[in-house]
Amino acid sequence: MTGYWHEFLSLALIHFLVVLSPGADFAVTVRQSVCYGRRTGLLTALGIGAGISIHVMYTLVGVSALMQASSWFLNVAKITGGGYLFYLGIKFITSKYSMTEDAFQEGNIISRPSGKKAFLSGFITNATNPKATLFFLAIFTSVVSTATPWFIQAGYGVWMCGVNALWFMLVSLLFSHSAVRAYFLSYGRWFERLMGVVLLAFAVRLLMAMR
Repeated sequence: MTGYWHEFLSLALIHFLVVLSPGADFAVTVRQSVCYGRRTGLLTALGIGAGISIHVMYTLVGVSALMQASSWFLNVAKITGGGYLFYLGIKFITSKYSMTEDAFQEGNIISRPSGKKAFLSGFITNATNPKATLFFLAIFTSVVSTATPWFIQAGYGVWMCGVNALWFMLVSLLFSHSAVRAYFLSYGRWFERLMGVVLLAFAVRLLMAMR
């Protein structure tokens, strides 16, 4: 394992810098944390971390290479990912919940989604993003040697799942803080609509990149 440290550190640094850049995962985590509180936000973050495993699996079994080579396959993936983001965006914009601080207290179990739904929201948002799959293909082919055993590569994947989950858990902890939540909830429906518009923008950008 010691012989792979340089490879691992290079991969870990590139991945971490990409994780820090805001995207659909960030928007979903912020929205879930502000609207529904810390528990929902953290479960969403864990779902995002778990979603990375799909891209790692694609890379290890060669699906990402097929996606890169086949424009049809890639377009199907983009339609799937863009369609889901579009669905979330419309859902956020047309949400009938009254976004007041009282409506979204931690103890409000009526309007808050179940833990399973929160986890799946993060998981599907990440797992259906074809750009993430292509990113993993790029770093695995440019940084990871073909001689690196599959179980070492799988270990890299586990590390990246953990980093993603940890980062978005930190994001969730920040945006679910009572003072931060109170600030955003004071804007009520406008915050909800803003998050919806952001996701719609990511969806359109993804669909416009079809080839």
